[in-house]
Amino acid sequence: MTHPPVFKGVATALATPFYKDGIDWVSFGRLIEFQLARGVDALVVCGTTGESATLSDEEQAMAVDFCVRQTRGRVPVIAGAGSNDTRRACRLAERAAICGADAILAVTPYYNKATANGLFGHYRAICEIAGKPVIVYNVPSRTGVNITPEQYAHLCELPGVAGIKEADADLEKTARTFALCREKTYVYCGNDALFLPFLALGGAGAVSVISNAAPMRMKKLYSAFAAGDIKTALRIQDGLTETEKLLFCEPNPVPVKALLSHMGLCRPDVRLPLTEMEKEKARKLFAAAEEIIKSEDAVTEKE
Repeated sequence: MTHPPVFKGVATALATPFYKDGIDWVSFGRLIEFQLARGVDALVVCGTTGESATLSDEEQAMAVDFCVRQTRGRVPVIAGAGSNDTRRACRLAERAAICGADAILAVTPYYNKATANGLFGHYRAICEIAGKPVIVYNVPSRTGVNITPEQYAHLCELPGVAGIKEADADLEKTARTFALCREKTYVYCGNDALFLPFLALGGAGAVSVISNAAPMRMKKLYSAFAAGDIKTALRIQDGLTETEKLLFCEPNPVPVKALLSHMGLCRPDVRLPLTEMEKEKARKLFAAAEEIIKSEDAVTEKE
């Protein structure tokens, strides 16, 4: 690889706090500072967890600009710029770059059912206009598109492709992706429950949902693995398992927003067609995350 990684370690896929019909900027700033105080390595804004599907183009640009300004260069800011319309994806990527994003996270074009040639053309167009490192984001459970290891290897030929975010749970396929791409680009875990297996395969880190609420835990897991302390990494992973499961008992980011609200960081508001979390499911989530919340809050008391 001739290019440095956009980040190594843990990047939090930030939730976008809402208030009435707009973005709650006060809470957004609070979320960002909560992350930075706990040592995350990068922030992802306007991704799946940021509800990019229901943000207007103007709101996305405003959110990226706000995150860049709030972060002030302390960690890289990675901006989601995905669409099933290549022209719109390019516009979003260009505006994010103008706002100062350090890299672009571009989800596969959903619904259209693009061929391998279509995927290559889509990412080539984004790379050319963004002028920033581009991370290819594969999340087949949402998009209906699943990039194959061979397609990844072809995409890595694009000079602008600086990483892969893989959210497919098929570890056999993931192992082949690493075998074909390990020397060409960086691979990031997009499924919190598989963070440790990804690291074992040579992953550079994770773009994480649970780190919205547990950034220190995720960072400690990564640091323990990097130091060769597999026993500690396993213990941390085991301690996160039940919360990780419950964070996806309803569509993301409904549960994580409920948890952030429970922690006093933002409101639980989501935009239709998403709806707030069912109370009984929320109760189980809060109970499972109780220890995590206490450990993360301990930092807040020192701030």
